[in-house]
Amino acid sequence: MLLEGKRLLITGVLTERSFAFSVARHAQEQGAEIVLTGFGRGLSITRRVAAKLPSTPDVLELDVTDESHYEAVVADLEQRWGAVDGVVHAIGFAPASAIGGDFLATPWEDVATAVRVSTYSFAAFGRAFGPLLARAGGGALVGLDFDASVAWPSYDWMGVAKAGLEATCRYLARDLGPQGTRVNLVAAGPVRTMAAKQIAGFDDLGDTWARRAPLGWDTGDPDPVGRAVCALLSDWLPAVTGEIIHVDGGAHAMGMDVPRR
Repeated sequence: MLLEGKRLLITGVLTERSFAFSVARHAQEQGAEIVLTGFGRGLSITRRVAAKLPSTPDVLELDVTDESHYEAVVADLEQRWGAVDGVVHAIGFAPASAIGGDFLATPWEDVATAVRVSTYSFAAFGRAFGPLLARAGGGALVGLDFDASVAWPSYDWMGVAKAGLEATCRYLARDLGPQGTRVNLVAAGPVRTMAAKQIAGFDDLGDTWARRAPLGWDTGDPDPVGRAVCALLSDWLPAVTGEIIHVDGGAHAMGMDVPRR
């Protein structure tokens, strides 16, 4: 029971293929008590999908662009648990003009939205939930990433936002480390999540990934990512912070396709 007794806040559950759904399922199976978040029209979707978990958790509303939502969620968690052992940031969004292949034509307003939701919100999580994590002895803040060390077809400003997310992870690790909080990212290989539907040419990307990853890669399986996030939420990696763990079959480390025997 890797997470027995842990109290976790998990964002980003939209479908059963969501990385966050896999995290939530494994967390419950490993003994954690969880609360999910959703917002707007997605709130009812998250509640329906939550019913498919081993035990149906509560779902709180959290729009990461609304400061009053942070305050309400913090107040709920304080009353419910008094402290939080782990927070999962599985949030990203870019307007249509910011992702799709016309990088230079994207207006600042849409770039700002992508960065605010996908990057700045990670820092906002540290600010809002840091005190609750401190009360639990430090705990862990884990975010979902997509390798931002290179440029990807069509990913455009979301790629820039992910690069910012990776930098934000390092600065959060610096600022929250003294209270014992570990801050890490999991850079996932491509999986057919809701977010993937925004990416033009996703099928080509998935095919390329499967050829390049020495361990192989299944674009229909979020499970390896869910397991890795749970490992980072556990007490088994006490000295790991500011890190980006690639869960992508090893594709990030290869310079070309791997010959198959």
